Amino acid sequence: MVSLTGKAALVTGGSRGIGAAIVLRLASEGASVAFTYSASSEQANRLVDQVAKAGGKAVAIKADAADQEAVREAVRQTAKHFGKIDILVNNAGIIVLGSITEIQEADFQRILSINVHSVFTATQEAVHHMPDGGRILHIGSVNSERMPFVGGSVYALTKGAIFSFTKGLARDLGPRNITVNNIQPGPVDTDANPASGPFAETMLGLMALKRYGKGEEIAGLVSYLAGPEAAYITGASILIDGGFAA
Repeated sequence: MVSLTGKAALVTGGSRGIGAAIVLRLASEGASVAFTYSASSEQANRLVDQVAKAGGKAVAIKADAADQEAVREAVRQTAKHFGKIDILVNNAGIIVLGSITEIQEADFQRILSINVHSVFTATQEAVHHMPDGGRILHIGSVNSERMPFVGGSVYALTKGAIFSFTKGLARDLGPRNITVNNIQPGPVDTDANPASGPFAETMLGLMALKRYGKGEEIAGLVSYLAGPEAAYITGASILIDGGFAA
C-alpha cells in the first residue's frame, strides 16, 4: 500500500538511526522526502541513493539543528523544492547526561537548542508551507514520563517540553485540520545507543519486552500517523517503548 503518494515530507536529523529509518519508510509509502543532516555528507548521500534505488525520491539538506537560521532555511528549501510540506517530522535530538550539579551551561544551552528550540523553529516555518490537513510529528522520548536513573533530568526536561508543546500546538492548528502528535520511543538500537552497548543491561532490566526497539518500528508508527487513517488522532503522546514505562 502506497498511502503517501503525492505528499512532501521533511525529516530533521534524518541521515542515520531512527531518522534514516523514517526517511526510508516515508519514501516507500510514496512521499517525496527531504531530510537534514549536520555532519556527514557522505552518509547523507548514501541514504539519498538508497531511496532512489528503491524507486523513491529523497533530498539531503545540510543544517545543524543547533543553528536556528539553518533549520528555518532547510524548511524553506524543502518547500521550494517540493512546492509544499505535507509532513514534518521533528526527529533531530541529542542526549546530555549528568547530575544537575555537573551539567555545564554550554551543554544545557545546546540540548535546549536542538531538542526544543529547533522543534519550535521548524514547526513555525513549516506551517507557512503546509496545506490544511497536514501532519506534524515529534520524536520525543519515554523519558518525558519516566526517568528511572540518575543523570537524566535535563534530557527529561527537554522531552517533557515536547510533550506539552504537542498538546498546545494541536489546539493551535486544529482549525486547519493539521494534526500534531508526539512519538515517545524507549530504547532503540542505533549507533548512538546500541543494543550491545554499556547501558543495555540496565535498560533491558527496566522493560517488559526484553529487547531494544528497531528504527523500522518507530518509522512504522510515523507512517501510520502521517497517513489518512490517523486523521482523527491529534495532541497525543504515544509510547513505543517495549513496556519501559509500564
